[in-house]
Amino acid sequence: MKTHNFMLWKLRNKQNMKYIVIIPARYQSTRFPGKPLADMAGKPMIQRVYEQVQKVLDEVWVATDDERIFQTVESFGGNAVMTSSQHRSGTDRCNEAYIKINKDFDVIINVQGDEPFIQPGQIETLMNCFDSKEVQLATLVKPFKKEDGFDALFNSNSPKVVLNKNSEAIYFSRSIIPYIRDAHHTEWLDKHTFYKHIGMYAYRADILNEITRLPQSSLELAESLEQLRWIENGYKIKVGLTDVETIGIDTPEDMEKALEYLRLST
Repeated sequence: MKTHNFMLWKLRNKQNMKYIVIIPARYQSTRFPGKPLADMAGKPMIQRVYEQVQKVLDEVWVATDDERIFQTVESFGGNAVMTSSQHRSGTDRCNEAYIKINKDFDVIINVQGDEPFIQPGQIETLMNCFDSKEVQLATLVKPFKKEDGFDALFNSNSPKVVLNKNSEAIYFSRSIIPYIRDAHHTEWLDKHTFYKHIGMYAYRADILNEITRLPQSSLELAESLEQLRWIENGYKIKVGLTDVETIGIDTPEDMEKALEYLRLST
């Protein structure tokens, strides 16, 4: 059942855009092998991600390189497509999946397969970025809060984003950007709004095909952030603002925290 807010948004959308969500899901993971199939209170994690996305859009597919994941998705009535095991990123996997699905959509939304608590409002925010025909790519950011503390801001596993006045990303970095020159770092969150990258992407169909053909760039290799390849090649990334930060699951310890959150929220 789609949300009421989304139905209102859909009625207002004059472009009649067609959206598809693709969820890349690999079996192999250094820190958590078989993660998409991990049990979450009676359902595999990939099913919980799928069901959250379905609250907004009907056209949802899982793109995987593993037969076990493929069969699991089909067993709960979902759509799945097999893709190569050689992809370097979820973006590359999304592109192959979109080609194999062989349907026409204006925008492809990439939702990570380890985000079982993704919120419908986050997907809607990404979709709203495409109100302008000029938008090529979109992603989400969340402002760091003072109570997050400097350690959260300093965390290299939490990429930061600098925006221009058009709400487009200028740069992504694992370092803290910008550097506040005339203040001690303990005061930085009082002096400036820093933005944390939330790793969801949306792409125009033709743009997705283009960016997957680009060679890796020097900035991408330096920071290990694929979106820098797009910026370095002149693409513009529209940024949507969210105040929600979902629980991503990278390790078995993260799963324990997620299960506790699930228990308390039901």
